[in-house]
Amino acid sequence: MIRDQLATALRSALVSLEIHPVPDRIELERPARREHGDWSSNVALVSAKAAGWNPRELAGRVAEILNADPPAHVTAIEVAGPGFVNFRLSDSWLHDVLREVLAAGVADYARADIGADTRILLEFVSANPTGPLHAGHGRGAAYGDSLARILERCGHVVDRENYLNDRGTQMQLFAASLRARRDGTELPEGGYRGAYIGEWAAEMPTDADPMAWGEDRAVADHRATLERMSVRFDTWFSERSMVESGAIEMTLADLRARGVVDDADGAVWLRSTEFGDDKDRVLIKSDGEFTYLLPDIAYHRDKFARGYDLLIDVWGADHHGYVPRMKAAMQALGHDPAELECRILQLVNLVKGGEPVRFSKRAGDIVELADVLDEVGPDAARLTYLLQSIDSTQTFDYDVVRSRAMDNPVYYVQMAYARLRSIFRVASERRVALMPLDDVDLSLLVHERELDVLRALSELPDTVLVAAADRAPHRITTWVRELAGTVHGFYHDCYVMGDDIPPALTQARLQLAEAATVGLAIGLDLLGVSAPEQL
Repeated sequence: MIRDQLATALRSALVSLEIHPVPDRIELERPARREHGDWSSNVALVSAKAAGWNPRELAGRVAEILNADPPAHVTAIEVAGPGFVNFRLSDSWLHDVLREVLAAGVADYARADIGADTRILLEFVSANPTGPLHAGHGRGAAYGDSLARILERCGHVVDRENYLNDRGTQMQLFAASLRARRDGTELPEGGYRGAYIGEWAAEMPTDADPMAWGEDRAVADHRATLERMSVRFDTWFSERSMVESGAIEMTLADLRARGVVDDADGAVWLRSTEFGDDKDRVLIKSDGEFTYLLPDIAYHRDKFARGYDLLIDVWGADHHGYVPRMKAAMQALGHDPAELECRILQLVNLVKGGEPVRFSKRAGDIVELADVLDEVGPDAARLTYLLQSIDSTQTFDYDVVRSRAMDNPVYYVQMAYARLRSIFRVASERRVALMPLDDVDLSLLVHERELDVLRALSELPDTVLVAAADRAPHRITTWVRELAGTVHGFYHDCYVMGDDIPPALTQARLQLAEAATVGLAIGLDLLGVSAPEQL
């Protein structure tokens, strides 16, 4: 890639100037303003002090050396500001990008191997199996699944897991509520009152165990809803299974053996302050009941025992304070706390007709995720959930999301792909066949709209790497929207076929359209959104 070529040239110039040490990594970025060139490096600023040079003077000498024998595609090297080295390139570098995209295709373009087969267990959604998924779970589902796709494209081996909180008071109330509705008796105090309880109870056989049957029914409902969003899990892990296997007691024994547990005031405590927590934590209450923390520690101990190198948990906003104690617990078990990452999802506010939507009739006091999918469709829901960082609260406006207008981001992106496919349908109708790439003159692609598409495509490999490193699928969404914008501009201003379009230019533009479909297909797949042939 061009950046590697420029970095090699910069390194060679520094060596020729006997600069020591040469940075292990030479950074190159795209200037924020196009008039400053195509690429820029701060290598002179980074290297000057240790080498005893003035940064701008060093940048000037580097530019002088490179201008005497410029790298391929480079037309000029300039010095800017306190010592930035800026590169101006000919359009031919973008034509090479087109060749690279088409050679690699959807399968391999923007694919990396930085994961080096690192095994990651990515846990997300993890809802109580006591009722339907709510709209907030949709954000977690879209985020977790897209993050897994991005990490896999970077070479990581990722397993997706859903943790079922299927023990404790809430499960008991859920089972009692099902039994009461089935038998026509009063609901227990604090029981579940959503209409779905009556619906499910009507399905439940008279001889069924409400606890076991109810969990299976809830999990089936979760699976079906998530399947609509193309979210699938490798494992549905039962908390109750740890009780049955004795894993929780074994975890406590492990902690005792490591000398990090105390018995005081009739309770069992983890000395988590020794590992950075703000206070010690109760593992078993004075009445003998487990706190939430001990089964969670046992669960994460089990994850590591299964051979994973990194655990990533996606939690709701109410779990923010839970992160330090879980990291402390992992350290208490002998793990590097950095091997556990916790990503916190902020809330989703639903709006329809300018008014907040607070509940579904069937579920009572929540908005069911299934209702959201019914209203706007799975593609629109997924992309909307991924429009912004999970660190910020999201407003999900039904009216915008389901509109077929260009101010709807989902429609905007999918329409770009559909427009590209329409070009090839017209070409087929006119019997215009796509020539082999080696026989096409790509130097004809000089229109700014054409070059904008290629610039956007050139940014995808870096965007994927950053999205993986930052655990930030919304960066892919931003890139896809930007590429879609360049496609719409190209479609509007650069006719591909027509009496006044030379055949050679038609062929070059067809290759460009094909490359753009590759980019959009990759981006949409990373987001878990379909790429429709027509809208």
